[in-house]
Amino acid sequence: MDPRLCAVLASGGGLCTWREMLRVAPGWSVQAACRAGRLVRALPGVYLDASLLAGTGGGTPVLARVEPELARRAALAYADGRGALSRLTALDVWGLRRQPSGEPVYVDVPAGSGLRDRPHVVLRHRTGFAAEPPQVVVRGGWPVTRLDRTLVDCWPLLPPGDRPGPVIRAVNDRLTTPRRLVVALAEEPRLADRAALRGLVDRLAAGCRSPLEIWGHDHVFTGPDMPAFIRQVRVRVGGRTIYLDMFAEAERVNVELDGATTHGDPVEREIDLRRDALLATRGILVVRFTRRRLLANPADVRRETLAILAGRRP
Repeated sequence: MDPRLCAVLASGGGLCTWREMLRVAPGWSVQAACRAGRLVRALPGVYLDASLLAGTGGGTPVLARVEPELARRAALAYADGRGALSRLTALDVWGLRRQPSGEPVYVDVPAGSGLRDRPHVVLRHRTGFAAEPPQVVVRGGWPVTRLDRTLVDCWPLLPPGDRPGPVIRAVNDRLTTPRRLVVALAEEPRLADRAALRGLVDRLAAGCRSPLEIWGHDHVFTGPDMPAFIRQVRVRVGGRTIYLDMFAEAERVNVELDGATTHGDPVEREIDLRRDALLATRGILVVRFTRRRLLANPADVRRETLAILAGRRP
């Protein structure tokens, strides 16, 4: 292969565009490298070093035979500065779900761009879209759709059981907020299963921070006679900052749902006991329910909680 083409490929990490190659070599030289099996056309105007392809092909798209990073770079090169990684690909970049190798690269581009889907590349044409802030941010060197929009867009693409996890984690890790998600959801009035996502966001806004807390909110800790628990209350005691899961302020009772398996560990148990003792110095009673008991006997948990609250009232 022409040494000049080799240099362009090396500088691009195994990827180069037709325009970049024509700056240093004639078109016939590029075509000769393709015929010789040294270059492969991955997308219109985008070429890859053939040595980076895995397997023998057999109908598998070129971009499905290279490392995900290279496939994403190729898709963005095809968009020619007008696109950003979106949906399931953006969710991977945000670190909230690893994208399996079989899934395509998702890219958002402006409506009227003239670009179209290609093997292993799925485009979405958005009216008024521009690959720049505030619609797009750079994360880890990649241009991606902002997180609140990414989470909303991914909701119908994921299996129902996998949908809440990324949303809950994003809020817990303070990557976004329920308020921002509400705004993003308003931009998609026809989103599939929209009501379920809105219900999840409402519970996160109420302070729920795990699937177990959401289940408890829906089935046990709301309704007649239950107080309006304040969630994630910040308390400073003994030089420590402690967050209370569900705090009944008038009764000074904090309800904790022990859903993690680590609570069976003696070290974790000791940490819980010390934490509960500190809260007791402030007159706060901590009541703990295990995941198993909450799910198996929700009515009993409800009755016991109401009895404890009644006993703490003046």
